[in-house]
Amino acid sequence: MDSRIMIFTGKGGVGKSSVAAAHALRSSEQGKKTLLVSTDMAHNLGDIFEIRLGKEIENIHPCLDLYEIDPQYVMENDFEQIMKYMGSLLNQTGVLEPQDIGMLPGMEELFSLLRIAELQKSGTYERIIVDCAPTGETLSLLKFPELLSWYMEKLFPIGKVGVRVLAPVSRSLFKIEMPNRHAMNDIEKMYLKLMELEELLKDRDITSVRIVTAPEKMVVEETKRNYMYMNLYDFNVDGLYINRILPHDIGNDFFDEWISIQQKYINELNDTFAALPIYQIPWYEEELKGEENVRRITRDVLTDDDVFKTRLITQRERFEQTDNGYSLTVNIPGADKKDIDMYQVSADIVIKTGNFKRNIPLPNILRNYTVSGARLEDGVLRIIFKKGAEDDDK
Repeated sequence: MDSRIMIFTGKGGVGKSSVAAAHALRSSEQGKKTLLVSTDMAHNLGDIFEIRLGKEIENIHPCLDLYEIDPQYVMENDFEQIMKYMGSLLNQTGVLEPQDIGMLPGMEELFSLLRIAELQKSGTYERIIVDCAPTGETLSLLKFPELLSWYMEKLFPIGKVGVRVLAPVSRSLFKIEMPNRHAMNDIEKMYLKLMELEELLKDRDITSVRIVTAPEKMVVEETKRNYMYMNLYDFNVDGLYINRILPHDIGNDFFDEWISIQQKYINELNDTFAALPIYQIPWYEEELKGEENVRRITRDVLTDDDVFKTRLITQRERFEQTDNGYSLTVNIPGADKKDIDMYQVSADIVIKTGNFKRNIPLPNILRNYTVSGARLEDGVLRIIFKKGAEDDDK
């Protein structure tokens, strides 16, 4: 049984934890074995359900478990083998001792994701609902496996697994054979583990990201950037939730202008994210704290069974052979051509937009190719490679 992973994110304070909790309750009501897990260090699942949670998974209903991940606890108790791999890595760098692994930036994010991947692989749960930290931290969480594997590739001679696998189509196109695990050293095993984790997060049949927003100017602008950055790193965003919408029949003149402003931003969100399923959640008169209050969202909004359906919104980035060379296609919806900086550095393609930069390693077959052109159309960046070509105007 393959678990469906749904990751909820959004600007701080928009109610993403309540929305994630409502999905978990709805899923369990359908008889699906469900895990609601928080990766936000400021955990509030216990507050929402008004119970005290420990460091382990706790069952609260026949089909619903809650889990507030403590990365340090997970690191020390669940991943002895991975700690061994990381220890080998640190020993080779000579910079830190193995016991200092927890001090490295991003390690908490990595072990949280490894724990979720382990639970998904176990087949215990049919659905895993992930309540993430606010936008920037979520992106740091999701992109870290790719970033760490990129650094490992630069620092270590990873012979058997030295070819980056960006997508299944790359594997097919370039005839990549994965190595025998028993013939690999610890560094190579760690590298392969990162590749498997990255593949899980980008597998559109299993994992998707859902954004919770609110009809306010600053939140809407951050939501647009969030969607663009998630796609830049090749994650599939397949749902948008507009939270805290005031009722039009509130009957109080004081709120008339506020309702009008909200409607303006609701229209903007509907236009901008027309490709996504959009769910509108009303503003409730009391705090969504306690299971019965959270169930109001399930009754009012999550009435369609398709809410858990896997939706393919954007295709994965892909290398393809052309008549004159190869092309790389990357989705960056909402990006402006003038804000994109794209260039080739040795065996990497670097794409930068806003505050985020991504290095995409090139498969070995393209190491003697150079970028001959690039075009952004309808949110899709297509980069053309030719053998020995000189860069054209981008």
